[in-house]
Amino acid sequence: MPLPECWFAEMDVPAELESASREARQRLEEAVGAGVEPAVAEAWHSLDGTRGGELARLVLLSDFALVALATRPALLPAALEMGELEAAPDRALLEEILREALAMADSEETLHRVLRRFRQARMLGIVWRDLNGGDMWRTARAVSELAEICLEGALGWLEGHFAARWGTPAPRADGAAQRLIVLGMGKLGAGELNLSSDIDLIFAFPEKGTTQGGAREYEHQQYFTKLGQKLIAALDAISADGFVFRVDMRLRPLGDGGPLVGSFNTFTSYYQDQGREWERYAMLKARPVAGDIDAGYQLLGELKPFIYRKYLDFGAIESLRDMKAMIHREVKRLGRDDNIKLGRGGIREVEFVVQAFQLIRGGRDTELQVTSLRDAMSQLVALELLPQAVVDELREDYVFLRDLEHALQAQQDRQTQTLPGDPENQARLAMAMRMPDWGALREALAACRERVRRHFDAVIADPDDESPSPEDETGRHDVAWRQLWQGEMDDAEAERTMAAAGFELPESLRRLGAFRDSRGVKSMQRIGYERLDAVMPLLLEAAAESEAPSVALERVLPLIEAVLRRTAYLSLLRENPQVLPSLVRLCSASPWIAEQLARHPILLDELLTPATLYSPADKQRLADELRQTLARIPEDDEEGWLEAMRVFKQTQVLRVAASDIAGGRVLMKVSDYLTAIAEVVLDSVLRMAWRSLTARYGQPSARDSADQAGFLIVGYGKLGGIELGYGSDLDLVFLYDAAPQGVTDGAKSIDNLVFFTRLGQRIIHLLTATTPSGTLYEVDMRLRPSGNAGLLVSSLDAFAEYQRKEAWIWEHQALVRARAVAGDDALGERFEAVRREVLGRERDCDELRREVVGMRHKMREHLGSGAEAREAGQFHLKQDAGGLVDIEFMNQYAVLALSATTPALLEVTDNMRLLDALAQSGRLPEQDARDLQAAYLAYRDASHRAALAKGRSLVSGEVFADHRDTVSRLWDRWMRPASDDETKDH
Repeated sequence: MPLPECWFAEMDVPAELESASREARQRLEEAVGAGVEPAVAEAWHSLDGTRGGELARLVLLSDFALVALATRPALLPAALEMGELEAAPDRALLEEILREALAMADSEETLHRVLRRFRQARMLGIVWRDLNGGDMWRTARAVSELAEICLEGALGWLEGHFAARWGTPAPRADGAAQRLIVLGMGKLGAGELNLSSDIDLIFAFPEKGTTQGGAREYEHQQYFTKLGQKLIAALDAISADGFVFRVDMRLRPLGDGGPLVGSFNTFTSYYQDQGREWERYAMLKARPVAGDIDAGYQLLGELKPFIYRKYLDFGAIESLRDMKAMIHREVKRLGRDDNIKLGRGGIREVEFVVQAFQLIRGGRDTELQVTSLRDAMSQLVALELLPQAVVDELREDYVFLRDLEHALQAQQDRQTQTLPGDPENQARLAMAMRMPDWGALREALAACRERVRRHFDAVIADPDDESPSPEDETGRHDVAWRQLWQGEMDDAEAERTMAAAGFELPESLRRLGAFRDSRGVKSMQRIGYERLDAVMPLLLEAAAESEAPSVALERVLPLIEAVLRRTAYLSLLRENPQVLPSLVRLCSASPWIAEQLARHPILLDELLTPATLYSPADKQRLADELRQTLARIPEDDEEGWLEAMRVFKQTQVLRVAASDIAGGRVLMKVSDYLTAIAEVVLDSVLRMAWRSLTARYGQPSARDSADQAGFLIVGYGKLGGIELGYGSDLDLVFLYDAAPQGVTDGAKSIDNLVFFTRLGQRIIHLLTATTPSGTLYEVDMRLRPSGNAGLLVSSLDAFAEYQRKEAWIWEHQALVRARAVAGDDALGERFEAVRREVLGRERDCDELRREVVGMRHKMREHLGSGAEAREAGQFHLKQDAGGLVDIEFMNQYAVLALSATTPALLEVTDNMRLLDALAQSGRLPEQDARDLQAAYLAYRDASHRAALAKGRSLVSGEVFADHRDTVSRLWDRWMRPASDDETKDH
């Protein structure tokens, strides 16, 4: 019976396909003619016009679908019944269908037949949906799920079938059962297979041992090898029913020359000792797809340090560039420019763009640790690594290329990405892509590939390709610096070159030569030396363009020396030439920054984004950024947590210093930023320490009137006064509020006091623990009650009692600058009430003045400049008479003497605002306050500059003579002996 004419009549068939259309129709009519079960024929003829039109389009565009339907007409009614022509069936349903079919298989031959017929039925539905307007990503997901279902079904059947002969693997050391682990690589791992993909697999197993319960014993290596071979054959072998999936095992360690399977220990040793860059690229997509899925993720977790570096790994770009160049050479050699996957602007270049960011940044930005290209693209926008418009364009072009690839492969169920050369298949392809003709398709494809190539070049292209030619002036300089670095100039020419650029001779030339001939450079491996060889001329040029070339060279070379064995940082400098001028500028301005970068090269990453480098974050942004950073790290990974905290702190301080040097920040804002960094760090450290202690001992019991116990970190000194500088330590006091005789409520209960003592110890450990990345902060706890002789933590009641009855005057002076910086808010308010009470009580001003002046004189004697320095006209910014500490002591005296009648002095803890409060309350003449503030800012600014320059607090007395005279004059007026009435007049 002929098929309805309307199915074919409404289809606009190009002239090149008219013959093929007639042949396809004839073959279908023969297939559903005589000999076909009536129910099958009835199902065919029951198709409505829309579904019939889809059928006619399908068999014209896909020989695979035509052959499948012609040889097995019953596939169509089965697909209709399952709704498979509209959408992919639920995975659980497909697994059940295959499981029931495999349960009837009693031989490998039957297994092969069941798998192939199952695959053919599913692929018919997938191709139908794809060629009739289906979404590319859904097609890719459906093919991937099909592969996973077939792998798991075949593996389970083989394990059961051969158990009697081979036995089953011995359990792991922890008693868990062992199965083969099948890692899907490439597009299978990504869940984005194309219509006729090979599947790239790697086989692994957890632990060595011997099988049990079989006719004979096998070593696990042998057992899993035999099982893997059977699994490959079940999918890959071609029979009368075709194949399931072609299997490629070449991505395993050592490729075709290596064992088919490996234990976890074998894998971790191989990748640690021998893993190559292209294998990192391959492992980006690795995902357990069959067998022991949980164990597969465990293995990938162990391999993660190989795949993702903790630092920004710009060396990955070179590897991708080399891989792409090799592919391009092969494409060109074989004349495959029409290959839409490997050719210029093809599928692989889109993948390289995305995976470059994954390799470079995946260790830091863990959101990029995804196997799906689609998901990774979305993260590039979220992390602001590529603009939304660029990612949208890449995504649309990738979909276009993958749709074209699917249309090509649907024709013959053959893995191909090469455009056809014959008019019939060209017309078929244009029709599949819904283009008017082949010419229109070629035009659209050319535009697509040009856009992809442009984005690829922007990310992957070699910066040397864009270097100036030797003919222009810049090019001549490049050649000169390269010759100088490589020692190709004689001494006279080298001296002329460096002198003309402003370097100091002979020191700079000697320093450069010493570095070039150093053992560290001489012992570099080839790839590392090539990276150094590319960077050094750029560095010399950047130094030459700086204000002080010799200073720049002297300060940057230690950084280069520090990264000779971590050459990914050399790649960062080479791949991002715009970084070098910033690097030179910062190091020239501050040896402290140069030292920080040399000690912690991971900070070089910051130079990539000037927008954030020169714009420190406020406290809210700091807290958000740190929270996002720590959210990427498992709670039980203390080492990873501490490393992330240190990098965060060092990064934020570098940003402050960079903006400080650039002149974009006033002194007080610099201290505000540095103090905010410390507070955010303290808050996170307290949270982690609390979580750790309560997990072990439970929650401490609260006093009767409180809902829960509280803990507070009080900042003293520069932290409390919001006046932190570069390298400042933290003066801390720990307070708690809990039931006096209470215990924790955990299974391992301890006294409240013991809990809070251990909490304090834990906080100090987290802040001060030394690792290769340094420490977070140095901590000084000597300001706690009774100093080093006292308890590490105090209850608020005990602290208040101590301050009222036992504290020395100097301890009350310290309390002037104390404030809550982290912990329980309610406890913080109660601490502030105690502080106000203690500072605001009435005092004998003469006695107070004598105590404060006496303490100040002792400090000058022990900490001020020596006789020799004074004779040389030097002045200690902080400790000499008329210095910064004199201003602080006057402020502290004023708070202790006057707060009882001037409570406004209790509102602030920093010196600048205390002087404002004294002036506003009439306690200090306005001009005197402004003069003291000017002196204080000048001293603080000089201290900041000295820290950045790694200088000392001793400076020329002449420079600060006016400020010193002002402070000394006001000190004498304010702190000389006087009656109570005179004090009140002040």
